[in-house]
Amino acid sequence: MGKRDYSLLGADGKRAVESGLTAAEWYHSDVPRKVMKDLMARSDGPAIRDTVTLCGCMILFAGIGITLWPSWWSAPFWLAYGVLYGSASDSRWHECGHGTAFKTPWMNNVVYEIASFMIMRNSATWRWSHARHHSETYLVGRDPEIAVMRPPEVAKLVLNFFGIMDVIAFFPRILSNAVSGPTAEERTYVPHNEWGKVQRVAIIHVATYGATVGLAVWMGSILPLMVIGLPRMYGAWHHVMTGLLQHGGLADNVIDHRLNSRTVYMNPISRFIYWNMNYHVEHHMFPMVPYHALPRLHEAIRDDLPPPNRSIAEAFREMWPAIRRQVLNEDYYVRRALPPTAKPYREDLHQYVPGVTQPGAAE
Repeated sequence: MGKRDYSLLGADGKRAVESGLTAAEWYHSDVPRKVMKDLMARSDGPAIRDTVTLCGCMILFAGIGITLWPSWWSAPFWLAYGVLYGSASDSRWHECGHGTAFKTPWMNNVVYEIASFMIMRNSATWRWSHARHHSETYLVGRDPEIAVMRPPEVAKLVLNFFGIMDVIAFFPRILSNAVSGPTAEERTYVPHNEWGKVQRVAIIHVATYGATVGLAVWMGSILPLMVIGLPRMYGAWHHVMTGLLQHGGLADNVIDHRLNSRTVYMNPISRFIYWNMNYHVEHHMFPMVPYHALPRLHEAIRDDLPPPNRSIAEAFREMWPAIRRQVLNEDYYVRRALPPTAKPYREDLHQYVPGVTQPGAAE
């Protein structure tokens, strides 16, 4: 397709609408109604358990870190706290934004607002941004949450393992939101009646960070920022690592999640931090299935999906070579093989580059 224009106000987004791509029907694996009804059942129990565990661990690690401060003995506890603050908040923001983590709506909303602050996202814009991400996943010029653009800027991807690029982008945007509401691009997906809320949330975020910085100055110590703010950077690596695997190196401008999303088997600790979003093909096909039911959904439809990567390391061995090739050939992507039991990809619904997009081409 040549040079991609990722701006939500650009030519590629307009072309996606005019061609009918944004209105096309996405592929879904067949799941019996009774099974799907059971999978979609919501419950407060699992999310309350996980939230209490997360908060308890954060309080414990931060408490030990503060007690040992400024000794280097505090470092391991800050690193553990940082991952829970700067990475687990990403999955909590995500699942509670879908309204599926808890059965009780206010519980979803409370955790969503807190996690949004921790991960440095305006809760009033990202709720709508993520809705667009799901309805138009990796459609160039339409999806505002494309993590790996083509050609990839590898240096920025690496810097973001420390949260640098996200934080640099966050503060000018949140200040702009606080002064004038949504940006021009945000107004393409945030309803007009939500613009005032965007501004109010931004003012709260700016005031909270301002108070934290003021406390740090008054104390003559960065300790307050070690608790609020900085963990978004020193604890970002896990959510960046898992987030890149969601769609990195795979197809864009397609309407089959088996082509543009990746499921990866992960260890129990990463699954807790990530809240089972490693079952990402399944989540995109059926986003209203709660996180705790995704392993069961995976078993129900796995015969219709590409084989999952067996580990984080294996997934990176597939993704990084593809990203490197996209630096020189932005039309390249990994085309994942389907098992014999799967329904084939519908070739009339997408196009790919012959000769460089076959399964295993990124080796």
